[in-house]
Amino acid sequence: MQNLRGNSVIHFPALTPQPALPHIADDNRLRLFSGSANVALSQEVARYLGMDLGPMVRKRFADGELYIQIQESIRGCDVYLIQPTCNPVNDHLMELLIMIDACRRASARQITAVLPYYGYARADRKTAGRESITAKLVANLITEAGANRVLAMDLHAAQIQGYFDIPFDHVYGSPVILNYLSRKGLSDLVVVSPDVGGVARARAFAKKLGDAPLAIIDKRRQAHNVAEVLNVIGDVAGKTAVLVDDMIDTGGTIAAAAQLLRKEGARQVYACATHAVLSYPAVERLSSGVFEEVIVTNTIPVREDNHFPQLTLLSVANLLGETIWRIHEDTSVSSMFR
Repeated sequence: MQNLRGNSVIHFPALTPQPALPHIADDNRLRLFSGSANVALSQEVARYLGMDLGPMVRKRFADGELYIQIQESIRGCDVYLIQPTCNPVNDHLMELLIMIDACRRASARQITAVLPYYGYARADRKTAGRESITAKLVANLITEAGANRVLAMDLHAAQIQGYFDIPFDHVYGSPVILNYLSRKGLSDLVVVSPDVGGVARARAFAKKLGDAPLAIIDKRRQAHNVAEVLNVIGDVAGKTAVLVDDMIDTGGTIAAAAQLLRKEGARQVYACATHAVLSYPAVERLSSGVFEEVIVTNTIPVREDNHFPQLTLLSVANLLGETIWRIHEDTSVSSMFR
């Protein structure tokens, strides 16, 4: 078991007892298929459930059009399609829609779109005139394609659940990160939200860390992917600061926040996020030495050239597998997070 200093993924046991794998494996109504966005994660989920990914043909024609064919009967089955809509988001989104349509036309009983990462989630409202609310458009596309249910992890904006008129299960990567942090035995913790919008997330995180104190970074966003960090609200001097966010994209906000925390006297700074988008120049910013460790999960595959010494990658496969099992068995999902 190593972190990315050894180029592998850290796995943790399920939050609850593992399901009866022979029962799941023998359940002919449960089918699991993977898109091309994160096959490794899909394979881990299948392994947790004690089953194989379903066979599927995926190819591109000369003009770039995508072809999908399910290669086994799924008539009357409950089908789960695992596909984070990460970069290249448009290709992966279109692939998901075609997979859903193929399953609908193959008479699947229920189709669940499993999105470990929901692309376009930051376009959740209008902030200026004549803008698209693309997060809502994506919800419409998934629904119209034929999905009966959606399972997503750590939405950037929780209200996106309301964009769907079909059942929506929203799960969180925080238990996996909290499990890892608890094993490190850190002391004098303060949980820091990188902006006001993330306070609820940071407060919930702090509560699970023994009611650790909370601090907030006052930030002003000047443009897309450009933010100015102004000051820290809260006491961080002499403490181990844990910055908590849903995603790290270019790393500008969280790196500037870490520099400010160091300036304000923080002894160590850790960054925690579920989604490692890691667009340029994130790696340069995150590996500058300001962070003790950058802890992310594998909802999005991390390319080899985005690995750096401070990066730790945790697997959410067991969490997703447990959630799929509970949905299939009509048992509670929310109880996993109490």
